[in-house]
Amino acid sequence: MTITDRPHEAVLPLPVDDRPLSHVHVLAPRAPVTAEWPTWLPEAAVAALSRRGIERPWRHQVQAAESVRAGRHTLVSTGTASGKSLAYLMPLLAEALEPRRPAAGGDVAAAIRGLRRPTALYLSPTKALAHDQLRACQALGVDGWRVGALDGDSSEGERRFAREHAHLVLTNPDMLHRSVLPSHARWSRLLGSLTHVVVDESHRYRGVFGAHVSAVLRRLRRLCESHGANPVVVLASATTADPRRSTARLLGVEPEEVAVVDDDTSPRGRISITLRRPERGVDDAAATALVEHVSRGEQALAFVPSRLRCELVALSAQDRLAELGLRTAAGDGLPLVEAYRSGYLATERRSIEARLQDGSVRAVAATNALELGIDVAGLDAVVIGGYPGTMAAFWQQAGRAGRRGGDAEVTMLTRDDPLDLYLFDHPEMVFSGRVEATVLHPGNPYVLGPHLAAAAQELPLRPEDERWFGPSMAATADQLAAQGVLRRRSRGWFWTRPDRAVDSIDLRGSGGRQVEVVESATGKVVGQADPGSADASLHEGAVYLHRGEVWVVEAYDHERGECLVHVEDPPYRTQAQSVRDVGVLAEHRAARLPRAGIHFGDVEVSSQVTGYLRRDARTGTVWDSTPLDLPPRVLRTQSMWVTVDESVLDELDLSDLALAGAAHGAEHTAIGLLPAFAPCDRWDIGGLSTVLHPDTGACTIFVHDGHPGGAGFAEHAYEHVEEWLTATLSRLRECRCETGCPACVVSPKCGNQNQLLDKPAAARLLAAVLGR
Repeated sequence: MTITDRPHEAVLPLPVDDRPLSHVHVLAPRAPVTAEWPTWLPEAAVAALSRRGIERPWRHQVQAAESVRAGRHTLVSTGTASGKSLAYLMPLLAEALEPRRPAAGGDVAAAIRGLRRPTALYLSPTKALAHDQLRACQALGVDGWRVGALDGDSSEGERRFAREHAHLVLTNPDMLHRSVLPSHARWSRLLGSLTHVVVDESHRYRGVFGAHVSAVLRRLRRLCESHGANPVVVLASATTADPRRSTARLLGVEPEEVAVVDDDTSPRGRISITLRRPERGVDDAAATALVEHVSRGEQALAFVPSRLRCELVALSAQDRLAELGLRTAAGDGLPLVEAYRSGYLATERRSIEARLQDGSVRAVAATNALELGIDVAGLDAVVIGGYPGTMAAFWQQAGRAGRRGGDAEVTMLTRDDPLDLYLFDHPEMVFSGRVEATVLHPGNPYVLGPHLAAAAQELPLRPEDERWFGPSMAATADQLAAQGVLRRRSRGWFWTRPDRAVDSIDLRGSGGRQVEVVESATGKVVGQADPGSADASLHEGAVYLHRGEVWVVEAYDHERGECLVHVEDPPYRTQAQSVRDVGVLAEHRAARLPRAGIHFGDVEVSSQVTGYLRRDARTGTVWDSTPLDLPPRVLRTQSMWVTVDESVLDELDLSDLALAGAAHGAEHTAIGLLPAFAPCDRWDIGGLSTVLHPDTGACTIFVHDGHPGGAGFAEHAYEHVEEWLTATLSRLRECRCETGCPACVVSPKCGNQNQLLDKPAAARLLAAVLGR
């Protein structure tokens, strides 16, 4: 066991029990630093904030508010629960409450705009967070300040209120993209008076999703200018590396146009952070921890990395509490422990959020759908069931503990996973507080092209629009014209088709509309799933879990996006089998390791779910395999790949079988460790290894982005390849197993069920490639 601390921080005592605690780190309490209210903030706003218990702002809140008030795009990059909301609410309230005067001069339109009350737009990556902000704004009780929410769950009346009356509209990038921008003439009241755009949790906008949101923000700012507005953008983010540059890329401005406020002056209680290797598996340990906290009268949150495991952890905790006579909350008969994940219906999500806030639910097992989300006061503990993929996500999840300055504990349970155990062996990487830089490529043609088509439909594209969309705009627009998507004229590019351009754009890369899970007997919609994962999770015969209930899929129609299920709890669970192939389309960059080539370029990945295994629900033993007839799916993306020198193969003298196991094992371990060197998680990337690839003529290991056009992660891997593969070799050598295990070469996402893996040969292969 090791115990570490930062300067001037207390150290936890050694544990008295025999639980396998390994590393404990303590964040000492932090005293607040306050400031005076800005002189420009109206008394009515100060009074409203005081009624909510805010007597004085923190210094960083005032610094950010002053920057926004001065007209600068501003990023507030401070810790979770540091009051970032107040930093942007102050300038919004000031604008909303100032008396309106007509503009001077003879411009009638400008005079009318001058009499309008200013509007503001708030964007969050989740509905839960937007609704939480709505509740907070309405609770201020500021007379005449009208606030409305706009999302996929909004009624027609709520949408009309947001469009015609609200001064602050709280929404998400998806609704802005699909509803507001294509109908900007109807939204002219909002857009023409827009003074501020708030982008909350901006660190979540990375990879392909970030590139899409960047394009949406550029379309928004372009249309605002056409309606006579020039809004200031204020962003709230967890701590990130190089925040000014990544924010500038997101907005499409120069770095010097962005102000960064990152000195957190809010109070913090004493937070203990523990890395622990559980003896009986992460899910069991997470359920046990939730039961312990609930039994002590505490409120806790467990983050679980998959929807299925989230359901299983909640169900296990409910059963254990039932044995203690504590299954339900007093009075309402609802469970003390809930699961929370995407795919739930809106009414289910709102109910769980409300019960978490009022304390009637004492523990929640959640996916990262609740990583940011709602403001929960006084969580006593957070349990993180395995490294969440990035350091930014780890600190975001850990920051949910001890909100409002209370003491709390955070426990990260390490899985038998190469990355988890690498961090377990190098705890300083976690405790240092280091976070990754955001990887974001707004110029991705697979992203930029469709958004240029959408922008042209909203307002014809002109050559001068390069200032919004970047220097590649004209070439990309010409390609769209050559494809018949746009029409080129002397004045620019025009959309001439009858359909809506935005309907072809999927911001979140889910591959299309959601697949609905329908109960066959009643027609009731049980849940939803992304089409990208539906082939593997909702195929005919699949076992599907939803809010503690077990269902079996009767039929799956991938074309219509629908599957039929019935309630059944068989003594087995299912696991999909798939095949994959990678073809090289173009090589853009190449370099050398001591005894291998490294390459980066465009590839085409084909994948197909071919069958599924039935595994015993209790032991995990495979019962049998069932074939499936589903179509292949093709993905054009970017990849890095390693080609092993022929001299290495001669020297190692491995059989083709052993070489395949070596390359496969090295690929799995490398993919598992890449999130330590690039801001992605294991599910953002994929890979393939082969003894002799037809496009390279060599033993080749591919690691590719899992999104159309690429997300930047494979390129990041290419640029950090030696450091990354050295860590991979270290994990292979340090793992105590003999032939391979989930802590090194065994992968939870392997399509062929981890067949043909050779850990010793993988270590020899990497050592030779690196010249070790």
